[in-house]
Amino acid sequence: MKIGIIGAGNIGATLARKLAAGGHAVKLANSKGPDTIRDLAGDIGAAAVSKEEAVRGVEVVVLSIPFANYRDLAGLFKGVPEEVVVIDTSNYYPFRDGAIADVDDGMPESVWVSGQIGRPVVKAWNAVLATTLAEKGRPDATDGRIAIPVAGDAPRAKAIAIGLVEATGFNALDAGGLAASWRQQPGTPAYCTELAADQLEEALRSADRSRAADNRDALIKEFFAAGTSLTHDEMVARNRLGTAADKS
Repeated sequence: MKIGIIGAGNIGATLARKLAAGGHAVKLANSKGPDTIRDLAGDIGAAAVSKEEAVRGVEVVVLSIPFANYRDLAGLFKGVPEEVVVIDTSNYYPFRDGAIADVDDGMPESVWVSGQIGRPVVKAWNAVLATTLAEKGRPDATDGRIAIPVAGDAPRAKAIAIGLVEATGFNALDAGGLAASWRQQPGTPAYCTELAADQLEEALRSADRSRAADNRDALIKEFFAAGTSLTHDEMVARNRLGTAADKS
């Protein structure tokens, strides 16, 4: 497929690398212009482009930018055909993004994103740490394969996103419509907890919307206090403990 990725951080660059290695034609863009990522794109096997070029002549656009920066993409998709699938990998963290009243009041993050860019989106790859994405993908049907939730309203778009998630080495779990995508946001049991598909299904069911934001903020405070002392596995373990359904 022809895929444009906007965002060249840990998640965006890793996705570009994996998808290019799988034979997809990938264009990679960031906020600073193609000259700043030309070497990275060359190493990945992608073409460095502007964000305007990234959404043209492609079948899929993956958006992997800080949550608040979606406001900067207003108008970007004007003239882009409706059949182009848009995938959102972002997460809302108020300490980084500033307070966004609609989301704080309960609007699912990707519903807000869709409103900012004027396009329906599929939410995928948001509930996975960068190290998980880069290092823990496994071939199809491998024991212990980690599952990733995928939420969206359009069956065709969600099916394409599911196929791409599978291609990056993870089992894709249909997590329902975009209105239910709060179940895979930060502070929920499905978020960055490295679960198998059956475990992930239960995690999505057990999510408590009233506790999610408090869980998210408590975990961030804990991670900041720990600094760089935590290993990746310790971060996953703390996410599991901090969002457990039976947490007192």
